[in-house]
Parts: sequence; C-alpha cells; structure tokens
Amino acid sequence: MALPFDDEDDAIDRKAPLLAKATPGDNAEPLSISELSARLKRTVEDRFGFVRLRGELSGVKRAASGHLYCCLKDDKAVIDGVMWKGGAQRLAFRPEDGVEVIATGKLTTYPGRSKYQIVVESMEIAGEGALLALLEKLRARLAAEGLFSVERKKPLPFLPRTIGVVTSPTGAVIRDILHRLADRFPSRVLVWPVLVQGQGAAEQVAAAVRGFSAMPAGGAVPRPDLVIVARGGGSIEDLWSFNEEIVVRAVAECTIPIISAVGHETDTTLCDHAADRRAPTPTAAAEMAVPVRAELAATLADLASRKRHCALRPVSLGRERLEARVRHLPKPEALLAAKAQRLDEAGERLRRALRERAGQAGARLEAQGARLSLPLLRHRVERAEERLVRTGVTPLLLQRRFEAAARHFAPVARVLPQLDPDKPLQRGFARVTDASGHTLTSKALAERETSLVLKFRDGALTVTPGDAPIDPPRPSSPAPPPRRAVRQKEAQQQQGDLF
Repeated sequence: MALPFDDEDDAIDRKAPLLAKATPGDNAEPLSISELSARLKRTVEDRFGFVRLRGELSGVKRAASGHLYCCLKDDKAVIDGVMWKGGAQRLAFRPEDGVEVIATGKLTTYPGRSKYQIVVESMEIAGEGALLALLEKLRARLAAEGLFSVERKKPLPFLPRTIGVVTSPTGAVIRDILHRLADRFPSRVLVWPVLVQGQGAAEQVAAAVRGFSAMPAGGAVPRPDLVIVARGGGSIEDLWSFNEEIVVRAVAECTIPIISAVGHETDTTLCDHAADRRAPTPTAAAEMAVPVRAELAATLADLASRKRHCALRPVSLGRERLEARVRHLPKPEALLAAKAQRLDEAGERLRRALRERAGQAGARLEAQGARLSLPLLRHRVERAEERLVRTGVTPLLLQRRFEAAARHFAPVARVLPQLDPDKPLQRGFARVTDASGHTLTSKALAERETSLVLKFRDGALTVTPGDAPIDPPRPSSPAPPPRRAVRQKEAQQQQGDLF
C-alpha cells in the first residue's frame, strides 16, 4: 500500500541518510583516494618485496628513454611489468613477444590507474626450450630478410696473404689456429681480441667484424683477405653471443669472406648461417683458410714435369716422322744427275754462242769504221759551228757576266787571305796539329795525342807531350814599345785582322 509523502521521506531518512553524520562512538575516519592508494602500495611492496614470476612476454616495447614495458601472462592471468633503463641494458637477450621468461623483482601499484605491476630487476629465459624457441624465431625473421641466402655468400680466396681472427687472445682457440696455419702454409695473422661470452661479448664481436671490413686496402696495417670468427665449445648459453642479431648482421654485411668456427661440430649458431663458410672446429677453419704448402709444391712439380713432357713429346714425334720420311727420299746424287748434265750442255752452248756473238760484233765494227771518214767528220763540225753562231751567244755577253761575278766575289777574295790559318805563322806564331793535320784548339785534345806537330813559318816539328809542362820563365817588365810598333798594331786592328 502506498505511503503518504511525509512517511516516504522518513523511511528514506532511516535507510540511506543524505548527509554524512558522525555516529557517536565511531572512530573510522573516511580516507582519501590518495591515502588508500598509498596504504595499498606500502602493503603490497612490504608483502611482495621480492618475487619471481614465470610467464610469457606480451606487448614488449622499449621507450625512447630506454625503459622496457611489457606484460607477463599465462593461460589465466596477466600482470604489467616495467624494467628501468639500467636493468634493460644489462639483459643478455633481446626480449620479444611470445618468449617465456622468469622475471625477478618486486610488486608495486600504479595509483594513476588503480593497477598493480612488477618492477623487473632481472629477466632470464625460462629453460632451454624457451631459449631454443627464441632462437628459432630470430632465425626465421633474419632468414626472411635474406641474410642466410646462398646468393649472398662469397667464395673464399685460394691463398690469402693476411688472415684476420676474431676470438679471445687468451684461449686455446687462437693457439690451435696459429699452429695449424704454421703447419699448412705460414701466413700473416691479425688477431682482434674480443670477449666470446658474457655481457658485451656480442657488441665486441660485431665491432671487430665491422672493423676488419672497414680497413682500407694498402694502408699501414694490411687488410685481411679472409676473416675467421672462432670460439671453443660450450652450452647454448655460452654460445648465445654468436646468436645475437647484431653479430649476425655484422657478419652478413662484411665485405671480406668469413669463416665461422663457433663451438664444436654439433654446435650451430646463427653466425654459422650468416658466414660464407661454416667450420666444425677452429682447427678445421684454419685448414679451410689455406692449402698445404707441401701439396702445392708437389702439384707444381708434377705440372712442370707434365709441361716438359708435353713440350718434348711433339719434338720426339716429329723426329720419328722425319726419320721415316728421310728413308723414303731419293739420294741427292740421283736428284742432281739430270740437272748436272743439263748444266754441262748449257755451258757448252754458251761458249759457242759467245764466240759467234763476238765474231758478229767484230764484223759490224769493221763495217761502221769504214763509214767514219775525215770529210764526214769535218762536215759535222761545220754544221755544229753554224748552230753555235745561230744561238746568239757573243763573247761580249760572256765577258759582262764574268765581270759581274768577279765584282761579287772580290770582297770574299780580300777576306780569304786573312782567314788562312797559316798566315799568323809569318808573325812568329805556331799552329798545333795532330798527325793527320787537324788543328788542336784545347789542352784536353792535345793530351789525347801521342805526338803533336808544331807548324812554323819555315817548317814543321814533331814533338811528344810530356807528363808535366814546364812553365816558361817570367820576363822582366818589358820596355814600352816604340811608337812605330804602336802605330802598326793600331793599323792592324783597324784592318780587322782576325788573328
């Protein structure tokens, strides 16, 4: 039954009061949302200060600040997780969706969304099965990019002069490689020391491979012709650095042929797939790198023997064929007998023909000599004189041409006596010549001759040059020449005497 209006208000007042009123004896003060969130945060962190969770990663993302955010889930529940930058940099693997891990950290709450989450301090892959699943997932992704394709692999050099080795400098691997190279074919080895397991090993291996690839050809340090990435055997965790994506990409992008020798024969890493050649052991990698020098020497000796045999075989075969053909050839006397007879007959005919030709020529000469009479010759001379007169050449014309030529050569004729090399001999000079009469103009030319000829104005004198010339005595200060001699000298200078 319906109640009156006032009665309804009284009922509401008794059941749900409109204003909050303090009840006598009540000591529960109302809490704010922030106070409740803070109390929950302290309770959760105190109760779950250290927990280890096993679950599958989902929604993995790395912020620009370096922090890692993800979710851990199983088939029934999910919890948010965060890993700060310092811990994320120390991870030994790359977190991806679907990887089962064991996360260690503490639980806390996020008041902004009324959610609880785990702050992860360390993260490990949950068992070898999960690790292999992560490895297979990474292998499939890199294979889809073509990093393992056969077309990208480069052939190994037949005989590398310099070999680069990326490995630990203190392990037994480098000693095995050097020992095997020394046994087979000694080569120059450049070792790039790196860590082969643990934190930072993958970055060092990748940097070493890229460093070898970036070395310039012809530099101070020789650029390797071949690179060997080597490590001894171990568990999958020990070899995990060679499964890292940074190492695989560095090996695939290297411009130098690479041999991967990581682990024992049963161990396989992603570095083996990306390399140009996989070796089961580091020692086998050294055997792949270089041939055996003794075998090469034996091969060269065998090839040289075969070359000599091939070069001499045609000669011996040719000699045999020549001897067989010589036996079938006729004797030289039989070949030349007919020709010799024909030569004798031709010689006899030649002598008879020459005698006949000489007789005929004598008869013709006698016949033509009878035709050469004195009146005939006089008549021919007279006709020649007539033709000469008709040419118009008069003695006066020839005389004029002779006079013009004489005037042209007159200056030369005046200078010619002055150029006579024997003219200075009249003034007391002497001309030095060799035995053939050539004038010697220097001391070096005179020293080469065994005898010298001194020509004076009244004759020649043959002398032999001595070892050391005798300096002539120095005359006392000469008296001043007379005026007549000075005038004669000036006159000679004015005449332009060359001597």
